[in-house]
Amino acid sequence: MDDVVIIGGGVIGLATAWRSLGRGLRVTVADPEPAAKASYVAAGMLTPVSELSYGEEALLHLGRASRDRYPAFVAELEEVSGHDTGFRDDGTLQVALDSDDLALLGELRRYQESLGIPAETLTGRECRRMEPMLAPSVRGGLLAPADGSIDPRRLTSALLTAVERLGGTLVRERVAEVLTEDGRAAGVRLDGGDVLRAHQVVLAAGPWSQDVKGVPDGALPPVRPVKGQVVRLRSTTPFLGRCVRGLVRGSSVYLVPRADGEVVVGATQEEMGFDTTVTAGGVWELLRDARELLPGITELEFAEVRAGLRPGTPDNAPVLGASALPGLLLATGHFRGGVLLAPVTGDVMAEVLATGAMPEVARPFSPGRFQE
Repeated sequence: MDDVVIIGGGVIGLATAWRSLGRGLRVTVADPEPAAKASYVAAGMLTPVSELSYGEEALLHLGRASRDRYPAFVAELEEVSGHDTGFRDDGTLQVALDSDDLALLGELRRYQESLGIPAETLTGRECRRMEPMLAPSVRGGLLAPADGSIDPRRLTSALLTAVERLGGTLVRERVAEVLTEDGRAAGVRLDGGDVLRAHQVVLAAGPWSQDVKGVPDGALPPVRPVKGQVVRLRSTTPFLGRCVRGLVRGSSVYLVPRADGEVVVGATQEEMGFDTTVTAGGVWELLRDARELLPGITELEFAEVRAGLRPGTPDNAPVLGASALPGLLLATGHFRGGVLLAPVTGDVMAEVLATGAMPEVARPFSPGRFQE
């Protein structure tokens, strides 16, 4: 019998497995296609400040805690796995195309400062000095110097290797149901009928978390799929020096550069259920807005376009900790922040699994907030 069975092998499930193995727990991860869903499509922005929204102060605190853990998290992971993760901490530049967009950035700056986060305001000329490919029409911007990015595909590949090297078991099969004994989660049954028994079960299946059978009413998290389309371009010469987030007549677009010349452009946000169709309209909107900010983007090679599903919750924040079913823990609902929140989620869940204690930073994200 394992100490833990984790349902879901995305970035959250794998980070939880790796950190739990480091605490001496016996861990199995069950997923038919590990590292192949939302984290494979994601751009990998580590931008808790740049993505700040009103009313999400607790989420900002969690995001900053996770971002601050990334350098040590990556250093340890790269040493264990032998994989480069593409981690960068060279800041994020937020830019505004016109005066209305600049006014919105001004509101964001005042909100950041009210929370004690210093914001560096830049003129259009200063923005172009940092990123020469920006259009002359860009009016100004903000610099978030501590934000950064990582390549999620390299990150999840490194996590898979690290889990296996620390003795974790990977079962490439879908979990059909959670098994219970005496009113407590006691393992899972796979699609093929095999049973994996464990003292604790972690549900980290992203938007598919609601599909797992065997869980009583009220114990499943209120998670829904939110579609996002992402374009990947390729440049033979350096195009951007850091992440750029832009407001284009009220619409948001971001561009994330990689060391190998890839530029990731994203992302749409669509309430379309489990549909992952790539649409002409979605691609057009992304490239249209990106071209307004960076006209030279039309000269880049078109490499790939994909659609993924983010796990959204009613308050856009993750669900972490013990569910209403004893022995079943939840680590899902990370919405746009799965990659950003992987280090803190892995640490939090490993602590809960090993000791039963929920770290202070994660207490606002208990499953009980929805039951209440």
